[in-house]
Amino acid sequence: MTYKLAFVGFGTVGQGLAEILLNKKERLRQNYDFQCCVVAISDIQKGSAYHQDGLDLEQVLALARETGRVDGYPGATTGWDSLKTIRESGADIVVEVSYTDIETGEPAISHVKAALESGKHVVTSNKGPAALAGWELTHLAARNGVSFRYEGTVLSGTPALNLALETLAGTEIRGVRGILNGTTNYILSEMEKGKEYQETLKVAQELGYAEAKPDADVEGWDALAKILIIANLIMGGNLKVADVPRTGITGITLQDMETARLENKRWKLIAQAWREGEAVKAKVSPEKVPMDDFLAGVGGVTNALTFDTDLLDKVTIVGPGAGKLETGFSLLADMLSIHGKHSASGRA
Repeated sequence: MTYKLAFVGFGTVGQGLAEILLNKKERLRQNYDFQCCVVAISDIQKGSAYHQDGLDLEQVLALARETGRVDGYPGATTGWDSLKTIRESGADIVVEVSYTDIETGEPAISHVKAALESGKHVVTSNKGPAALAGWELTHLAARNGVSFRYEGTVLSGTPALNLALETLAGTEIRGVRGILNGTTNYILSEMEKGKEYQETLKVAQELGYAEAKPDADVEGWDALAKILIIANLIMGGNLKVADVPRTGITGITLQDMETARLENKRWKLIAQAWREGEAVKAKVSPEKVPMDDFLAGVGGVTNALTFDTDLLDKVTIVGPGAGKLETGFSLLADMLSIHGKHSASGRA
């Protein structure tokens, strides 16, 4: 079965997926009967390109590397904005990988709505839509007989959401607790070695772990978005951003590190959600974690998430929480899930 894809956004993650599709083309066809062609790309900085017969991914990637644009593709229709690309490209699956705005979720929420309303599946690594409008978009997808998939929004390519929704189906998830931001975990791990916060942050920025404006990571906004997705879409909550207490790591000092060491503990930025009667609650805050706690041993940029279940007790998944190919893989995994579900029902 061949799917037509439209990319909304073609930055690091979009290009990561494109590389995977290019390199694994034959394996996907032979092992999964999955074939695809990218008919359109729209990016606010790189321009747009549409060709009904499909774009050559090797050529598109070369253009993006060499010119920073995609609208120089020979023979392509250009000048389309994201909504025109979604509605008029004839795509079966929209890959929404535009930038994340955790305050409004836009323009990504509008992108996802337009795709679902026009009968297109959506795969995304953008936290905004799932965190701020998850239930609305899930119900919209169901009404239109398509899928809204968002595996890459929490632990990148590490399959935390598919684990909860599919592999742990039948259990009650009583709570979740974990390290959901690799940047802060790296900074705290380095501060344990006696390095000051500002020094460590600078290195994290140089390594590409932290942005020039690192507030989303170090102030806990990124972890908050991820725990919202889990609390609402995995545990059935209805939390808003304002409902979740949030504290980042900027106030932690080397003296705090030493105090934790003397107590045989280790600082971690912990995101957690739990049930309180019929309600679901969540929070993000730094904690002194005892050394016999599994999360204390998760260092560097690695992420980890523990599900507390009624039938299996605690189940923990550990892996990378970011990365070009890692996040690209999450989008591929979601497309293969769509392929499996809808090919079985006879509908692309």
